[in-house]
Amino acid sequence: MESLRVINLGVEAGGKRILENVNLYIKNGQTFVLFGPNGSGKSSLLSAIIGHPNYKIVKGRITFRSEDITNLSPNERVKKGIGIAFQNPPKVSGVKLIDILRYCAKTAGLKGEDIESKIEEYAKMMEMEDMLERNLNDGFSGGEVKRSELLQLMLLNPDFVMLDEPDSGVDLENISIVGNAIKKLLERDKSEKERRKSGLIITHTGHILDYVDADYGVVLFNGRISCIGDPYEILEHIRKYGYEACIRKCLEDRG
Repeated sequence: MESLRVINLGVEAGGKRILENVNLYIKNGQTFVLFGPNGSGKSSLLSAIIGHPNYKIVKGRITFRSEDITNLSPNERVKKGIGIAFQNPPKVSGVKLIDILRYCAKTAGLKGEDIESKIEEYAKMMEMEDMLERNLNDGFSGGEVKRSELLQLMLLNPDFVMLDEPDSGVDLENISIVGNAIKKLLERDKSEKERRKSGLIITHTGHILDYVDADYGVVLFNGRISCIGDPYEILEHIRKYGYEACIRKCLEDRG
């Protein structure tokens, strides 16, 4: 069963073409890991999928559960079950983390006491019980920002999870918290085979692969997908030889 499909996607930002002929097919329950050098278009792809207005789709389309969502607003996409944690979310003065969490819980359909109990449960899991009354991301460390983003996603409980470098700038203490939270976020509900969670995760370090059971690795290079294969093998080749050599090997393996 299809979760997300990206078809011949071309994207512009600031009048510049940044993605060209990108194709992805992610089934229910699958997690893809997205690799690529800085500036290759990884974050742009996630932004286009969520419908960020600064990223204009000039070619192709995006479908979610076989429905064309190319022209839907970000809010409509979130309501349909797509969630994202950004790499560098803004700080928001005057808006407390607890208020955002309550909004996320309500969006996910929780009501009354269930909202407060879920917030309490997940905040404890993310070790953020003492930060709920603080302004969103204001004065947060890098690890705290990552944990805050994941806490919001856990309450939204999306069916398709996108994470932009969740392991970037995170120390050893926080990576365990972040990794286990992502593992829980992507847990597959075997009782609901048609609504199993899927994911698309950007990583540079690969640390997140210690926690996530990824199905495929994808290399995005110069705005195009250059390689798809075993995520652990791709990461090993990137570490040893760099991106260009990894892509050459991928092409050789194809035939």
